[in-house]
Amino acid sequence: MEHYPVVLQRARQEAPIAAAFVFDEDADDCTLTLQYEGREVSATADDYFEAMCQIRRQLAADEMTPMCYGASENVFPSGMAREMGQGLKAYRLTVGQPTKTADLVSIFASGPDVLPATVERQAAYFQVWLKSLGLQVP
Repeated sequence: MEHYPVVLQRARQEAPIAAAFVFDEDADDCTLTLQYEGREVSATADDYFEAMCQIRRQLAADEMTPMCYGASENVFPSGMAREMGQGLKAYRLTVGQPTKTADLVSIFASGPDVLPATVERQAAYFQVWLKSLGLQVP
């Protein structure tokens, strides 16, 4: 079992909440669980990034956001990262600039450049980034 500590930020409270994402990388499916304050929220999806998005949608009801790259507005996995790497890594995106290897980050990692966002806002930024490169928007 893999454990990745993460901080949950609440919109209406200043005190962050200690939490952890837990999953079994050797499992046949991509089931991700977020543990915090004696609670658990789980999701199963085609990849871990999508499972994290499902968990984030559940957390949104309580106005909580994980402070990690997988929940950052300007981070999104490539199709190959999702298919070949189970969505465990994603790219930091800059409008008008193609990604490079140095932009690849773990979705569970955090840093000072994390821009917490809703799943919808993150997807919208990805669309803007694609258009800025003249790529077809899926």
